[in-house]
Amino acid sequence: MAEKTEVRFEEAERNKATILACIAVASTFLGWLSLGSGTLVAAVALVAMYLMTGDRYQWIYIWHKTAYRDLLGLRVLLITMFKIWMWERRGTTVVKRWEEVASWSPNKKAFVMGDRSLTFRQGDEFSNRIAWYFKRQGFKSGEVIALFMETQPEYVFIWLGLAKLRVTTALVNTNLRGAPLTHCLKIAGCKALIFGDEMIGAVKEIQNEIRDIPLFQFNSIERGETSTLQDTSPLASELSEMSSEPFTEVEPAKPRDTLMYIYTSGTTGFPKAAVITNIRFFLLPLGVHTSARLSSEDVIYDPLPLHHTAGGVLGAGQAIILGSTVVLRKKFSASNYWSDVAKHGCTVAQYIGEICRYLLAVPPAATDQAHKVRVIVGNGLRPQIWQEFVQRFGVERVLEFYGATEGNSNLINLDSKVGAIGFLSRLVSSVYPLTLVKCDEITGEILRDSDGRCINCGPHEPGLLLGKIDPKKAILTFSGYADKTASAKKMVRNVKKEGDCYFNTGDILVMDHFGYFYFKDRTGDTFRWRGENVSTAEVEGVISTLVGLKDAIVYGVPIPNVEGKAGMAAIADPGKKLDFSLLSKGIRSSLPAYARPLFIRVLPEPPLTATFKLCKKDLMEQGFNMGVHDDPMYFLDQKTGEYVPLTKKLYDDILKGVIRL
Repeated sequence: MAEKTEVRFEEAERNKATILACIAVASTFLGWLSLGSGTLVAAVALVAMYLMTGDRYQWIYIWHKTAYRDLLGLRVLLITMFKIWMWERRGTTVVKRWEEVASWSPNKKAFVMGDRSLTFRQGDEFSNRIAWYFKRQGFKSGEVIALFMETQPEYVFIWLGLAKLRVTTALVNTNLRGAPLTHCLKIAGCKALIFGDEMIGAVKEIQNEIRDIPLFQFNSIERGETSTLQDTSPLASELSEMSSEPFTEVEPAKPRDTLMYIYTSGTTGFPKAAVITNIRFFLLPLGVHTSARLSSEDVIYDPLPLHHTAGGVLGAGQAIILGSTVVLRKKFSASNYWSDVAKHGCTVAQYIGEICRYLLAVPPAATDQAHKVRVIVGNGLRPQIWQEFVQRFGVERVLEFYGATEGNSNLINLDSKVGAIGFLSRLVSSVYPLTLVKCDEITGEILRDSDGRCINCGPHEPGLLLGKIDPKKAILTFSGYADKTASAKKMVRNVKKEGDCYFNTGDILVMDHFGYFYFKDRTGDTFRWRGENVSTAEVEGVISTLVGLKDAIVYGVPIPNVEGKAGMAAIADPGKKLDFSLLSKGIRSSLPAYARPLFIRVLPEPPLTATFKLCKKDLMEQGFNMGVHDDPMYFLDQKTGEYVPLTKKLYDDILKGVIRL
């Protein structure tokens, strides 16, 4: 992207003389009109000279190219800020807003999944039953109950019902098992666990570890009659005895009160419980709703897990606080994505992580463009496949955004700029206080000047993204995690002046001359080899394209007595169709020598998080050690540039330093 930007500025430089000439001609003409007076000519000439000295002409060029985009961004920001301000001023919470929305069209479908749906009235009545039931069970405001259930229409109304009781819901990732699952229940201080019948095995596995936590089993309608885990309450059947009348027996919550916990899915370590306040829940769906210019008549396709921010807040929030119909799917399916969208008449669709790549990997079909989707919303669309995706599926607009569950640093791509995750105005950057600062790309350590302040990055300089924390402004607050120690680690102080505080995103981005941001890497993912920094995200994008959009995970591995880390790529190839000859050739032509992976590991299946991100923790720990797994591995022959099988002798020679790297 940097190259294209520089070309534009070379063009601007070439046009500088033309601009000057035009101004000179105009000045002469205006002077002639003023009956020969040279005053106007001189004045215009002086202004022209001033504008064309130094780099001022570049700022004119930037303004010319970005003015419309910046005005769009300002509109979105002002509308979002105003609505959030109004809701906070009026004391509006998610529960109060839902009551308004549900009254608009009670018989309209709120959530649809397959051939089943819940209307706004039915959802409200169900949530009332939940509130009355858990009130009767003795739960009080401020307590936490975990929700461990796969996607279904009732999911959202369970946590909404608990919110009416002012009980906080911890949305637990359904992929967790054993110790990580127990950790999530304890770190949030959960007083009870609601689980779907499909989770019986996972709950039974840890039942002895959580004996002090009451269990409530919800049997889904789709599964019919199922067995009930011992020592649990059958929630679904007991709810039928409860009143569906409005629940009004507790003191109303406040806009900045905690609504729920959402666990960061991260690719390393145990999850952390991020605090989602009522205001935070408002912000994400509203920002997208305003940016995409949606209305309550839009139908949103949300095939993402509801325990995650993208699916459960940004997607489901379109129904809860904005009145749109949201179409759910229990598990994402690449082969059914577009047929689902067409079946339900969806006008907006969501994606995240590697979903777009999976959609492209499905053979072309008649359903590819037989839909009404005008905008697709999400994050993680790789630049390498962006244009191919748009052309094949006939999507009018891509609304790529950037943000973290717990963070206050949000960006959005309003004009479908290929590869960009968002932008900031170069002319009035202070409107939204995000900043890129220089850091050690390997360790993530922030670099500071002699005064102890962070050093700002210029265009095309990779840097760590920080977002200013301002408790007085709802969109700039940072609520952190249930674990306050973890919250403190995400804050950076004295960034621009003494006493200020910023949120550390942990992401390394690059900004071009026009203010567009591009994702480069997570801090810690970048590694150094042959004196150069290697971005794993960039190499992953190249390799994935070369191997037919298969999953590719790139990371650095240490080699004894060798400086830095060598690149290694793990490629999922369940069909055993990987062509190493084509891969070698493509890598040589697409990547500089220092960025070419020395090792390739072939995986039988892709290791994915619940949010369709590639998980690399275990792969990094195992490295190229032949003794810890049975997966085939290959080594880049330094003489031929081809990948050859990593044999025991070759492995030993690498460790002993016989082979020079």
